[in-house]
Amino acid sequence: MITTVDLDDTGWLLDAETGLPVPEHRLSGYFSEYLTPPTWATDIVVYVHGWQTSPESARRSAARLLDLAERQLRAARGLYHRLGQSPGWFIPWAVVVRWPSSSLVSPGGYRRIRDRAHAMGTEGHAAHIIGRLLGYLDSERPDPGSAAVLANRDGQYLHLVGHSFGCRFLCEAVQWAGDATLNNADTLGWGLPAVPGRPFTADSMLLFQMAAPRDAFSTLFTSLASAPLRGPVVATHSRHDRATGFWHLRAERSPGIGHSGIGVAPAPLFNARLLPSHRRYPRQTLDHRFVNLDASDHFIRGRRLNPAGAHSDHLRPESAHLLLSLADHSR
Repeated sequence: MITTVDLDDTGWLLDAETGLPVPEHRLSGYFSEYLTPPTWATDIVVYVHGWQTSPESARRSAARLLDLAERQLRAARGLYHRLGQSPGWFIPWAVVVRWPSSSLVSPGGYRRIRDRAHAMGTEGHAAHIIGRLLGYLDSERPDPGSAAVLANRDGQYLHLVGHSFGCRFLCEAVQWAGDATLNNADTLGWGLPAVPGRPFTADSMLLFQMAAPRDAFSTLFTSLASAPLRGPVVATHSRHDRATGFWHLRAERSPGIGHSGIGVAPAPLFNARLLPSHRRYPRQTLDHRFVNLDASDHFIRGRRLNPAGAHSDHLRPESAHLLLSLADHSR
């Protein structure tokens, strides 16, 4: 099941029925009315799309990723020590955050959406709205830490998945919500005393082909180094990604994370390769604050004559395997 959330070009939340901005005082009520996590879900996946993605395409992308995950789990259940114990231990519910990302497929179009995404997250409201959304989902989901056995399926796990510029929105939202000076019950509450059994919020953050400078985590998203994410920040990169390679190089005088990986971070980086869907990820491969995964062997295809290269080639079995592995190790 997939639920969508739409933002305008300032990053403010739009009402699903009227298409009008939701008033500030109505945000909590709107979340309660439209975004209550279903009791049947074991995992909540918040997916934020990237450049050149229509609203319907964003929904299809999330559906495709979850469909690949379902197929992967059926075909290779033995690769997942926790999820593989029962067919009902990974039943995801996705919230797709959609935003106006369309432009000409050109260097100028890329720069235009880059500037819009940056403005929406910094000068606009996207970080605030997504932060409020994550805070609501975190407060409403049953606590997986309350289960007597960690392998139990009781509770719901929260995974953040971004692609391209969508990765920026997630990082800005988590950073905004983690600001200790914000004493707001609708934020993630990281400045509050730790809750026994669940001191953290998101269980993983997966960033596919992030459109940001390689030093973004040491200059823009510095608080993520110590943020109480329960799991890692995992970023994929591929040398076949021309959007964050050649185009990003022209626009910002350096390649982006999606092409060359996280270059500098305020915590140690672990470098590894994206594994094929038949090989299990050992916990020690993913159990780090920042993980660079080289996907150059898998993210290789682009649409014909599309100068972005393999920038959007992340909807693959290997990506579903990575998401399942993060969910498995979260147990």
